[in-house]
Order: sequence, then C-alpha cells, then structure tokens
Amino acid sequence: MKVLMFGWEFPPHISGGLGTACYGLTRGLSQIGDVNVLFVVPKSHGDEDQSGISLIGANNVPVNIKRLHFPKSDKSINYIEIGSNLIPYVGEEEYLKLSEKKIAEGNHTVKIKNNKFNFSGTYSYDLFNEIYNYSLVAEVIAKNNSFDIIHAHDWLAYPAGIAAKRISGKPLIIHVHATDFDRSGGKVNPRVFNIEKEGMEMADHIIAVSNLTRNIIINKYGINPDKVSTVYNAVEPLCKTAKTKLKKGVNDKIVTFLGRITMQKGPEYFLEAASMVLKKMKGVRFVMAGSGDMMNVMIKRAAELKIADKFNFTGFLKGDEVTDMLHMSDVLVMPSVSEPFGIVPLEAMQANVPVIISNQSGVSEVVKYALKVNFWDTDEMADAIYGLLNYPSLWRLIMREGKEEVDNLLWENSAKTVREIYLKVLNKK
Repeated sequence: MKVLMFGWEFPPHISGGLGTACYGLTRGLSQIGDVNVLFVVPKSHGDEDQSGISLIGANNVPVNIKRLHFPKSDKSINYIEIGSNLIPYVGEEEYLKLSEKKIAEGNHTVKIKNNKFNFSGTYSYDLFNEIYNYSLVAEVIAKNNSFDIIHAHDWLAYPAGIAAKRISGKPLIIHVHATDFDRSGGKVNPRVFNIEKEGMEMADHIIAVSNLTRNIIINKYGINPDKVSTVYNAVEPLCKTAKTKLKKGVNDKIVTFLGRITMQKGPEYFLEAASMVLKKMKGVRFVMAGSGDMMNVMIKRAAELKIADKFNFTGFLKGDEVTDMLHMSDVLVMPSVSEPFGIVPLEAMQANVPVIISNQSGVSEVVKYALKVNFWDTDEMADAIYGLLNYPSLWRLIMREGKEEVDNLLWENSAKTVREIYLKVLNKK
C-alpha cells in the first residue's frame, strides 16, 4: 500500500507537536511491511530523518508553468509542474530558465526563483498564499506519482490533500491534530474554519487525535460521526544512551511549563498557581520554556506578582534542549485550555517526571497516572504542585507508574490502527 502524505513540518525543523506526531506516525507505519509512505513538506532542509520513508520538499524541485483542465468541468487554471526527482517524466518540456518569475492567478501570486518553487516552510505572514501554492504543487505530485491513498495532516495541508484527490481520484484521509476552536478559544478565524470544514467534507475519512477533538469535529463542523475515528498519539522511545548536557545548577526543585506561550496553552494559570505555591514553600523554582505571543505579558505578570526571582523564561527549546529541560525538572505542568492531545506530558513521563495535566486535554483520556485538574482552577493546580513536591511517596508513585504506562504507548500501535482505516476506506472504494 502506497501512501501520499502531506504535512507542513518534519523533525528536526518543527515548532510544536504537529511535526513530532507526523514523525512518530510515519516511523510507526514504516514498521509495517506493506505500507510505503511518500511524505511531502513545503520546504525540506536535507537533514530530516528519512528512515523508512521517502521525503520530498516542494522547494527543491524545478518547475514548469502549464495549464490544467479539470475533468467534467469547463474550468482551467494555471499551475506549477514539479520536476520530481523520484519518478522521471516522459516527454518533459524544457524547464523555464528564469532567475525569478511571478505568475498571478486570480488573487494569488506564485514566486519562482532559480526554476524552483520558493516556499518559506514557516508560519509566516504569507501563510495563506503558501497554503494555496502548496496545493498547486500537490496536484502535480499526485499526477506524477503512484499511490493508493492520500493522508493530509492538519488544516495547512488539507488543500494539498484535496488537490491531490481531485487530480488522482484517490481517497483522502485527513488527520485533525487541532481545530481553530482549540487555537482561538472559540473565536475562530473564518478563513481557517472554511479550510478545515472543506477538508472534513471532502475527506473520505477523518482521524482525530482524541475523543475531545472528535466531538468538536462532529458538533462544530457538522460531520457524520461514522466518518470520524479516534487514533491517539504516542511517544518516541527515549534514547537510552542520551545524556543530559546541562546540570541544574541550583538545589531548588523545578516545576516546568513546556510549550507555546499562547492562550490555548494556559500559561497565565500556571503563573498564578506558581505564585500560590511560592507563598507556601521555599526551595522551588518555576520555568516557562517556550515562546509565543503572550510571553511579554507573562514576564510583566511575573514582575507584578513579585516572583520574577523564582520564575525563569528560557525561550523556545528544541531537540536536546527539551531533553535537558525535562531531566532537570521535578514536575511538569500542562494547564492547556483546549489541548487536542498533548505529547509533552508523555515525553516528561518517559523522563521520569510526574505530570499535572488539564482535564481539557486529549492526553487525559489516555493516561491514568497523572494528576488532572481543570485549567481554570489555580487553587487545585497549586495544591497538586505542592503535593508532588512535598510528599515523596506520591511523587514516586506517579513517576514510577507513569513511566511504565507511557512506555506502552507506542507509535507502532497507532500506525496499525491507521492502516486499518486505510484498508476500510480502500475497501469501500
């Protein structure tokens, strides 16, 4: 079974859980003998781990300008043809030898530089235009590659998946890692909502990362429940040979928030709970590891609460920095307001760190040995932090049982469930 998979990011170039989840799932699928994945991203850097999969960056291949006529339609559009380095073309036209050219199609502008599609591969101000351009590339990749099914991750890649389905006629699976209701706290961006809804309606089946997300898809987007399946995320096994590069440097216990400093993640509740704990005990330090639009507000609030001397901001962490931070932590708190899943707590549990998670997270459906609180209840959150720091038997119980629990959450199991969904959809076709 050949899978054409569209994503937006892939390790080591990631900004959050989406890239981590895509990597874990593709690695899991690679362990299944009859599944081959061609993973497409807007921009590849050449240092991605391609073990068990093929990865192509739309930024790395030459382009031609042609005109595409949709079957059963009198409409036609200008599109960009990708000179794939995976499957050679037959009768390929000579590539345009232009250093830079702009092609306007409707309200969209496509930039070509050195005969290649110029993607930033980031979440830039030009994001919607890049999403559209990515869908143009997807049409041609789908036209010139052999595959059985399409799998598109999150709203950024839905238009690419739809374009691939239209040109190939192959079934489309969309994977919902989050919705705009999660990211915006209910104040959805109409453009994002429309992209999400179209993806859900065009999909032959939908994978949600939790029942929390599944219910949002059904109730907020009006999707038939029979069309939506829950497949939980997992966590990559911790490398046994990995060593902590940094030492804690203080005798204080460390309580960590690790994630984007945005409204969705509930950083303000963590900060308020920290203030309460610091009023009750000494020898503890709080760390907010990450970056985001609320960072300056949080720094100011820490100063107002007069806890800045016990509250550290690290900025964005990646790779070994995340591992080091977890190994230095005594407790991890994820107070998310609306978290479709949440892989960070699983990574912490792997590193023998007890976790406190919000009831409003998908991961709370999966793990038993974590303390669970409502994100808005800062009193309860502070009590949970205090309890783990001051009752060693409770800390050891949550740490030991949590580690054993998370070690059984394998991407291979999630991948097997995804494969079953593939087969179910293909059998219907």
